[in-house]
Amino acid sequence: MEQPATSLSGLTESEAKEFHSVFMTSFAMFTGIAIVAHILVWMWRPWL
Repeated sequence: MEQPATSLSGLTESEAKEFHSVFMTSFAMFTGIAIVAHILVWMWRPWL
């Protein structure tokens, strides 16, 4: 029985693609929230 090809992480290509899409979505959401938070703090108390 042939095993599917895996990478060093142990994920198959389809699992890696799914993980990547979830990671990129969560990273984009985090970055967006951080930008909004910085803008709100800047409006409250400018630091420059």
